[in-house]
Amino acid sequence: MTHKGYRHLISTCSGRVERLTLNRPEVRNALNDEMVEELTHWAARVREQRDLRAAVIAGAGSSFSAGADLGGMARAIDCSHEQNVRDAAALSKMFLALDTLPVPLIGRVQGAALGGGAGLAAVCDVVVADEQALFGFTEVKLGLIPAVISPFVLAKIGRSAARELFLSGMRFGAARALAIGLVHRVVAAVQLDDTVEQYVSEVGAAGPEAVAAAKALLRDVWGRPFEQVAPVTVQAMAARRVSDEGQEGLRAFLEKRKPKWS
Repeated sequence: MTHKGYRHLISTCSGRVERLTLNRPEVRNALNDEMVEELTHWAARVREQRDLRAAVIAGAGSSFSAGADLGGMARAIDCSHEQNVRDAAALSKMFLALDTLPVPLIGRVQGAALGGGAGLAAVCDVVVADEQALFGFTEVKLGLIPAVISPFVLAKIGRSAARELFLSGMRFGAARALAIGLVHRVVAAVQLDDTVEQYVSEVGAAGPEAVAAAKALLRDVWGRPFEQVAPVTVQAMAARRVSDEGQEGLRAFLEKRKPKWS
């Protein structure tokens, strides 16, 4: 089923998988205000679909996303501080909405993923990249900084890599993106779709409530001292073991059969 109403996105749902394509290939899927609003809306709609198991985000044409739209950057020159705050807040809201989806978000990256495009890769749980893909946090080359995407990027690649890449604005290839954890698999272009589907299949075989709980656990635990998170992890483990889904998974394992997820 194809979802209508988007100008810059193509959204389809097949089975229990939501598939999204950024659809501004003529500008390498650059993020303008309208696309940011549409992505925020899409994330809210995905959140309400309780039967979904995964979401896939891709870019039409030769690139995943080249970052900020040139027209938007030109307008920013004449915008007031307050207007720029509103624009940045809308962008931040979009990245947070994507980052906190309850289902795994799988990124299919080809061509350029620069600036905000690299930020989109950072909020994906799994990223499969073409071996020719090009990444970069290039904002400083324009006298700007990767401020809005920084919480998500730091969580993905850590401070050391961010120090080098944020401060230099240098572009880097898929092999380096793999080494720093921005992407998880690097494959030839002809293998992109098959590799993405492998991940879709893997998460589809897992307990849907457990996947959502595991994703939430990452946010709850990361960056906090052990003394704070230990009670959280203990309660989370106990809750899953006594849940209907956890009980079914354990029984299926002991009975050597596939679990029947509700």
